[in-house]
Amino acid sequence: MFTGIIQDIGAVHALEKQAQQSLLVFSTALDMRAWQLGDSVAVDGCCLTITAFPDDKKSLWAATLSPETWALTRFSRLIAGDLVNLEPALRVGDALGGHMVSGHIDGLATLVALQDVGEHKQIDFEVPQGLQQYVVKKGSITLNGVSLTVNTVENRLFSVNLIPHTLEHTNLHLLQLGDVLNLETDLLGRYVERMLDCKNEEQTGKFI
Repeated sequence: MFTGIIQDIGAVHALEKQAQQSLLVFSTALDMRAWQLGDSVAVDGCCLTITAFPDDKKSLWAATLSPETWALTRFSRLIAGDLVNLEPALRVGDALGGHMVSGHIDGLATLVALQDVGEHKQIDFEVPQGLQQYVVKKGSITLNGVSLTVNTVENRLFSVNLIPHTLEHTNLHLLQLGDVLNLETDLLGRYVERMLDCKNEEQTGKFI
């Protein structure tokens, strides 16, 4: 689990697309001395497993991506040198400053408008068909791993407000029109939907 509070802006050190998987190597300024193989790190909000430490100084770490992860995330658009938001997995006793984030990407949100509002930026996104019901006004949402509050919702469009601190400490300051971001909706909505579906199936005699 993660919180959506970014701890470092890392970079793609190397990327290799293979036939049945993809290999990404990342650099980070975070202290990796306690990191181990098998640990989880959220990269632009996507939970990845550390599969190797390519250098002796332990300044790089690698992850292997399945075809599904490659297809559902923005990683297929990355090139060496691109900046990515990093957050190691939540540990017992850590502060929960954002909201509960699973690191499982639902789809890609497309940036359709942005404007300056004082020192802040208001940014509008479009979500893929089928995900709009999970985006709730004043609810939580995760974009490129960043925990944000939804300001407005209209059909498949929603807006968020980025404060200067968020812009400075994440890769969201690089956003341009048409960019796509990893999107994770709030977990609570999916659980509520599933429970209601099961209840309706029971009541109609279709529950198996």
